Amino acid sequence: MSGATVKSTSPAVPRWARKSTLVLAIAALALAVFGTTTQTWLVVHLDPAQLGQAVNSQDGLQVQGSKAATTVTALALVALAGGLAASIAGRVARWIITMLILLAAAGIVSAAAVVIADPLAAAQGSIAAATGITGSDVKVDVTVFPALAVVAGTLLGLSALLIIPAGRYWKSRTKYDTAAAGSAAGSQAAGSAAPAGPADEIDSWDRLSRGDDPT
Repeated sequence: MSGATVKSTSPAVPRWARKSTLVLAIAALALAVFGTTTQTWLVVHLDPAQLGQAVNSQDGLQVQGSKAATTVTALALVALAGGLAASIAGRVARWIITMLILLAAAGIVSAAAVVIADPLAAAQGSIAAATGITGSDVKVDVTVFPALAVVAGTLLGLSALLIIPAGRYWKSRTKYDTAAAGSAAGSQAAGSAAPAGPADEIDSWDRLSRGDDPT
């Protein structure tokens, strides 16, 4: 029967539910959020008449995302670690990790949205550090990067929601599951290869004494 084809009974894994695809998507989105914080989120145009020529610049005072929204950087790293941990976590741990990534994504979106809604308040710390003056009436321009952080954070949260349904297709690779599978396989093999007991030997001798075929 070497030509027989054995069909697999395991369900086909959809492309979106593949562990490598989903983990890579979460990691890429978390890194995208982190990348936006290294760029300029706000450009503050200082008034030389009010603040002095020393702080005036044609390009304005540039405020990076890590300074405009300090929590976004940390939350992106939390989401990145959670996505990597989900690939080796068990069922219960995946629920916890999903909640952590969702909370991180919500924090990213809300922090970036606050910067977009009130850029002057977000830039006050940088203005004070550069000029020593707070509460200045200056013009603040918002770049595209806060909006990109909102988009990436939203997609990050949606990707996290896929962990639970996708986890049904993932095979557990923990050492406990491996040990249990090995014990079950060993027990089955031992049962199939068990030697004939005394009752089987007596039955064979009775057949030989009667002249019956022992087979």
